[in-house]
Amino acid sequence: MANRVVCSGVMEPEGPVCTEDGQVYLVEMAKARACVSRVDAKGQRHEVARPGGRPNGLTIDGDGNLWTAGGEQESVVCLSPTGKILKRFVGPDGDPYLWPNDVAFGPDGHLYLTDSGILPDDFIDGQAIRSDYKTIPYHGRIFDIDPKSGRVLRTLDTGLRFTNGIAFDADNILYVNETLSGNVYRYDVFGQAAPKREVFGNVINGAPSAFVGPDGMAFGQDGRLYCTVFGQGDVTVLDRGGKVVDRIKTNGQRPTNIAFREGADGAVVTDLGTNALEEIAVPCRGRALYKPKL
Repeated sequence: MANRVVCSGVMEPEGPVCTEDGQVYLVEMAKARACVSRVDAKGQRHEVARPGGRPNGLTIDGDGNLWTAGGEQESVVCLSPTGKILKRFVGPDGDPYLWPNDVAFGPDGHLYLTDSGILPDDFIDGQAIRSDYKTIPYHGRIFDIDPKSGRVLRTLDTGLRFTNGIAFDADNILYVNETLSGNVYRYDVFGQAAPKREVFGNVINGAPSAFVGPDGMAFGQDGRLYCTVFGQGDVTVLDRGGKVVDRIKTNGQRPTNIAFREGADGAVVTDLGTNALEEIAVPCRGRALYKPKL
């Protein structure tokens, strides 16, 4: 049985963020829009802002402001709820962001960012991924950022091959995935000044010949990690030990991200293949996101 479609006609959607009133914010990566949009409780789409560039990840703070990765000049952009650009960060001097991919606030109020490590235009044309993606160099990184000043406080890891989804668990351990390997890594960012990369699990099923790998992810209140797998057509579920315990099918083969409903049952998934926001059945509610007031 197909999952319920919440909203269709969103162009290359990513980065869903749910609010308590039943709305979902997301980004539309297609060049024709390249915007942040809002899907209301009735499933109607409303454009919020066009931050430039290729908006990718999205999160929200305690003031209701939206933070998107992938704005103009490969930046991180802060938007008011009405779409006014409040801040724009382009990365460290002399070593700017290449492809800001996904963002999450931590318990310390800092903004944590994944950078895929390659310029978008060097990797993809529309939805067409370059054929030599397995062998080209990547400079994937993870950053700890002061959201007030935009200053990078720490570079937590480098050398990753297409850094992508990001999430904190209930113990405030940071999880980040690497699309090309299929690995999900964990980092003790508060217990170690220079946290070590630890392999937590892998979400790829078999040995696919086409481009397949983890994308956005989120934790449930059951302690399990729910990870969309682009090209595999599912949300792969990892238990607390990193073992694959379920694969929830999506309507399309290219799911990009997942968000649990806020204060309600269910989760929503963005799918680039169907250009839709769909709802999937999950056995628990989601772990609450950190939303600092800034």
